[in-house]
Amino acid sequence: MNQTKPNEHESIYQLKVTIKESEPLIWREIQVRSHITLYKLQRILQVVMGWGNTHLHQFTIDGTCYGQSHPEYGLEMKTERRARLDELVPEENASFIYEYNLDDSWLHHITVEKILEPTPGVHYPRCVAGDRACPPEECGGIRGYAEVLEILKNPEDPDYAETREWVKEDFDPEVFDIEEVNRHLKAIR
Repeated sequence: MNQTKPNEHESIYQLKVTIKESEPLIWREIQVRSHITLYKLQRILQVVMGWGNTHLHQFTIDGTCYGQSHPEYGLEMKTERRARLDELVPEENASFIYEYNLDDSWLHHITVEKILEPTPGVHYPRCVAGDRACPPEECGGIRGYAEVLEILKNPEDPDYAETREWVKEDFDPEVFDIEEVNRHLKAIR
C-alpha cells in the first residue's frame, strides 16, 4: 500500500539497504530525512555499510544515473548534489540501486519501507537495524567476497594466512556494530 508523506518538509524515510547477491544477506535499515540529496545519502551509505569512500559510485533511479560525471571514464550522469530523495522516490515501496566501486560493482538495493513523522529529540540519520559486516574493499565484488569467505572457513587452505592478514585478524563477517555506526552518523548533519 502506497502512502503519501505525512509532512512534506519533516518526513523521515525508513530505507532497507541490501547488498545484492550477498549470501547470507548483508543489510541495513536506516532512517533519513526525506529531503536530503543523493550526495548526502551517499555519505550516509558509506558509513552504515562500512565502505571507505574511495571509489566511484552511482545511483540508478527509474533508469537515470545520478552521481558525479567522469567523462574520462565515459560516465555521464545527472548531478547527485541537487537530486532530492523525496522528489525521486516519493512513495513507500519505491526502490532504486546504489552502486559502489564501479569496477567491483557492489550493487545495493534500496527500498523506501516506510514514511514516518520525525521523533522529537532523535538524530537523523540513524541506523535502526542491520546484519553482517561490510565486505573488505578490493576483494573483487560479491564473487570475490564469496571466495574470501570460503578461504577464511578453512585454516588448511594455502591462501588462509595471507587472506587472514589482508582482511585483518579481527575481521568477523557475522559482526555488525550498530552503536559504532550510529556514533559516526552523528557527525552527519
